[in-house]
Amino acid sequence: MNRKPRILLLGALIAASLLLLAAVVLMGRVSTPGPGAVAPPAAAAKTTFPGLASAEGEPDLPGLRTTRPSPGQILQIQGAFDDRLEFEGLAFDGEAATGSVKVTSDVSDLLELQVLAGFYDDRGNLLGTARFVHHLGAEGHGHSGPSDDGEEFNIPVPAELKPLAVSAAVGVPVLVNE
Repeated sequence: MNRKPRILLLGALIAASLLLLAAVVLMGRVSTPGPGAVAPPAAAAKTTFPGLASAEGEPDLPGLRTTRPSPGQILQIQGAFDDRLEFEGLAFDGEAATGSVKVTSDVSDLLELQVLAGFYDDRGNLLGTARFVHHLGAEGHGHSGPSDDGEEFNIPVPAELKPLAVSAAVGVPVLVNE
């Protein structure tokens, strides 16, 4: 085979390849939804983990059921985030559990915080719980960056528990920061 037919054959292969590539690119553009159009949802992978129960309800702190604070006392319950925060100014006046949570890890924004309070009778039995929730950008939580004073919380005793609640315990089941 001499050189001229080889060059022609190579040229034809290159031209055919370019035509095929152009067709694929153009077909991809035709099927892509335009601005404002809703793209069809992609198929989601479904997985199961045998023996793993799905989470239900609000996050909890098991220590609330085992602690027994004395009347007038407020305790800190151990939680998963204790190495990243400090409670300051904890107080219980029979009406509410109050204080502040200062995040000690290096953060720029506090995205999500829940402080869970348990309220107890005069024998140290858990009567019920209430929670404080901070969402970044929610009303009253518009600040950005870490607060030097921490995030103040006030968790009122639920009305049905007020006649019996004489002590409290608090902990953090949810902490999300940058």
